[in-house]
Amino acid sequence: MNKTELTVFIAIVLFVAFALGWFANWLIYRFTRVTRGEIGELDRMAQALHEAEETRDQAIVYIQQRESSLHAQLTQTQAELRAAMEGLRDARHEADELREYIEKTRKNT
Repeated sequence: MNKTELTVFIAIVLFVAFALGWFANWLIYRFTRVTRGEIGELDRMAQALHEAEETRDQAIVYIQQRESSLHAQLTQTQAELRAAMEGLRDARHEADELREYIEKTRKNT
């Protein structure tokens, strides 16, 4: 093999390598390109995701407000229960004292 044949052989190999690389690039581009329909779908999905996040944030705020309201209501109800229990205890104590007084007055008469 002389110098000219070697040069032609290397040129052919380089051209084939270039052609294979170009073809592989074209195939990859063809299979991975995004169509306008897909871009529209991605935009719709992004919008739906944004709306879902806003709805979630609103739900979190509502839940926090509701929880705060219920906690305040629970605190108020517990305070009322304590007051009612104290009133009941005082009424029982007073009823016991009245019973004892009535029994003493019956024994004395």
